[in-house]
Amino acid sequence: MILKPISINNIKSFLILGFLMLQSCGQDYVPKPNAFLRLEYPKAHYRSINLETPFSFEVNALATKIKVKQLAAPTESFGINIEYPTLKGTIFLTYKAIANEKNLVDFLTDAQKFTLEHTIKADEIPVFPYENKARKVYGIFSEVKGNVASPAQFYVTDSVKHFLTGSLYFYAKPNYDSILPAANYLQKDMAHIMETLHWK
Repeated sequence: MILKPISINNIKSFLILGFLMLQSCGQDYVPKPNAFLRLEYPKAHYRSINLETPFSFEVNALATKIKVKQLAAPTESFGINIEYPTLKGTIFLTYKAIANEKNLVDFLTDAQKFTLEHTIKADEIPVFPYENKARKVYGIFSEVKGNVASPAQFYVTDSVKHFLTGSLYFYAKPNYDSILPAANYLQKDMAHIMETLHWK
């Protein structure tokens, strides 16, 4: 086999290629971070809703489906689903009539236990008391931060006849970062339900 001499042009090409390879070795490759979709929701427009239930409240016009179902229980009770198809979320309300003091204690215990069940996966659970003496509405709003099934719950009562709980769920696997904008939006709607609630 006869070797051919290397031309000066080939030597220059090898030297340039080698120099470029050495230069590229000194830099670390940093991948671009994943971009998050910026979600903007319409300004909330609330309307009064008067269902055949022992209470009334205002709901966001973005909630296009509202279902009421009477529940079987020792006392009068209702389940109300306020659905937000565009946000893929639902606020579930459960009303129970208070028959006696034991009822009230049981309802309070169950509502607080439901929130505490999220402590295993929750990063933090800030709790905000609510009180409106004029309308006799007293309760607690809990924001559950982290990858949990329900990022917000509340309960309100007049301490005599009425007890109402609310919880927020999404139709997706819990991922706190991805549902946070929608959760923040719907938490305001939950607070508005509490603030506009009237017992009948």
